[in-house]
Amino acid sequence: MGLTSGTLLAGAVLCTVLVFAVTVWRWPRLAPGGAGRVVGRAGLLVLVQVCLFASVALAANRSFLIYGSWEDLTAGPPRREAVPGGAAVRVLGRQAPDVPGGRDPRTAGVIEQVTLHGERSGVAAQAYVYLPPEYFQKGAEQRRFPAAVVLTGYPGTAENLLKGLRYPKTAWTQAKQKKTQPMILVMMRPVVDPANSQCVDVPGGGPRSETFFGTDVPRTVASHYRVGTAARNWAIIGDSTGGYCALKMTLQHPETYAAGVGLSADYKPEIDSDSGDLFHGDKDEEKRSDLLWHLANRPQPNASFLVTTSLRGEGNLRATRQFVQAVKAPAHVSSITLERGGHNFNTWNREIPPALEWTSARLRAD
Repeated sequence: MGLTSGTLLAGAVLCTVLVFAVTVWRWPRLAPGGAGRVVGRAGLLVLVQVCLFASVALAANRSFLIYGSWEDLTAGPPRREAVPGGAAVRVLGRQAPDVPGGRDPRTAGVIEQVTLHGERSGVAAQAYVYLPPEYFQKGAEQRRFPAAVVLTGYPGTAENLLKGLRYPKTAWTQAKQKKTQPMILVMMRPVVDPANSQCVDVPGGGPRSETFFGTDVPRTVASHYRVGTAARNWAIIGDSTGGYCALKMTLQHPETYAAGVGLSADYKPEIDSDSGDLFHGDKDEEKRSDLLWHLANRPQPNASFLVTTSLRGEGNLRATRQFVQAVKAPAHVSSITLERGGHNFNTWNREIPPALEWTSARLRAD
């Protein structure tokens, strides 16, 4: 039974109700004194609290997909892996998208779970690759497709992008409605190390997260799937920390990405216990990683940006407006500002469809 299963949540709620009912029923019999009865009352109270906590935790996890599976819960943060010999892409499994005709790749496409091995960064990370149905249709054997890297926030799992944010289903629907061209989606976390490295190459032997996302990921994917390696073939999208990474990669690696989308994005790294010391005293790299500083002090790329925020409920409104004002030619910027939103899946699910349309319009298939 999966960690996000509705059956598991219903079972936990039922367990809570039953334990509470037993507690109410047995309490009068345990009321008289005596060590054994005191222990019994305490045990029932603890059991009620445990069941209640489990129900609330499962409900919250099902809503926000902090952990997508039991493996995610027990494995802890991702580990860096040494790059093994052999293929740069290792396929771990396949699944059908949650769309009509899901068992037929020519109708629904396919989602492959893979490990991507970065040659330059020397690290590896797992991802889900959505291949649209057009990828498998007759006559498309030589056709190349545009692609987008899609990043979660931190913490979070790549499964967030399949279930909570429904990227494959939205991409499938929009292509079917002719609102977008068919695109490959490479869905993953924005970190390659236990620390929240926020797409920074950490000095002193730390994770080379910027190199991995800024250079390795598109080249690695293109070595296995039918997608080009030119910037016009690639975009990058993310929410929260993933949104910061998407904007940073597009700003600092226009040779790799033609377009970047930041949903409720940060505009500079957050230094806390999850990140550790990202810069180790390198003030130049610290300033460079502040996107507003970079726009003001470095040449702007021939690339496109889309940023989103909300007038009420979103903490990045001021910084988003500053980012929009700071972008100058040859760069281009678009924005979405909702009347009311927040830093959550409900807001991002409203923004993803127009974001994918915007992205599709800026990519080309070779």
